[in-house]
Amino acid sequence: MTTYDDRASLADLTTAAERIRRSVEAVIEGKPEVVRLSLTVLLAEGHLLIEDVPGVGKTMLAKTLARSIDCSVRRIQFTPDLLPSDITGVSIFDQQRRDFEFKPGAVFAQIVIGDEINRASPKTQSALLESLEERQVTVDGQTYELPSPFMVVATQNPVEMEGTYPLPEAQRDRFMARVSIGYPSPEAELQMLDVHGALSPLDDLQPVAHAHDILKLIETVRGVHVADAVRRYAVDIVAATRTHPDLRLGASPRATLHLVRAAKASAALSGREYVLPDDLQALAVPVLAHRLLPTAQAQLNRRTAEQVVLDILQRTPVPASAPPAGPAPAAGARPLYGQQQPGVRQL
Repeated sequence: MTTYDDRASLADLTTAAERIRRSVEAVIEGKPEVVRLSLTVLLAEGHLLIEDVPGVGKTMLAKTLARSIDCSVRRIQFTPDLLPSDITGVSIFDQQRRDFEFKPGAVFAQIVIGDEINRASPKTQSALLESLEERQVTVDGQTYELPSPFMVVATQNPVEMEGTYPLPEAQRDRFMARVSIGYPSPEAELQMLDVHGALSPLDDLQPVAHAHDILKLIETVRGVHVADAVRRYAVDIVAATRTHPDLRLGASPRATLHLVRAAKASAALSGREYVLPDDLQALAVPVLAHRLLPTAQAQLNRRTAEQVVLDILQRTPVPASAPPAGPAPAAGARPLYGQQQPGVRQL
């Protein structure tokens, strides 16, 4: 059972998250919303999929987030000749002991960076499935637990680029959120030339949080309250994807769990002990869109999964209940990135 000694206060959470945010934004300029989503997924015990064209900083974001936390980090460069055993590990016969000894693979780390994950074959990609969902690896009938906290930050190129294999639906569904970095603004690109021109900013980057700190922050996020009306709102949003005429595959129950967990982390980052419908609305596209498959007619009409999710948000009734009575947010707790988006209905 988790005790309050195992948790950090909301003030501690926002202070630690602020340190990590500043550390990451010192390298990734002009993308605060991407950095916030990365922190949200980390504290929600999820995995992040970064999809974009080459050269916009996908791997740099993953490496910066990993280096900002003092924990074990392994990087896997996915290539067509990568084997599943390179990821999970392999049992090698020891001549002296006359027995098999397990050699852990690259997935045995607290933060795993999977670079260009969709360049590997489907067989190799499937080696990640068990670790993404169950946080364990089974080799030769023996199960090995992965360290905690455990997060996979995977990057992928658009599927229309050469040398890529589309991720299967089962694997995409195991990633809590997908984010696209996009091209930087001209001002951010000019700043990047100054910062990155002479040397890599990763060389001077020092950890600003420890692994045990992240575990306490995760316990704090688990304690964030979700009202019954807000839970029903999350279920209604996900259920609407299963009956929408523009979709041939809707979101799974796992998507509902991921949406609520991410909303709890977002609420904690904003200094709140309870989830608002605004949290679900802000996270619906990055959490749900990559799991959905549009119909052939929708693709002909150039209707994307993101547009369908936004349409569902417009059509789904928003609960109109008051936030739960209880202690106010801890002293010093404040939103990291400003207030809620204007125009979104508040509780």
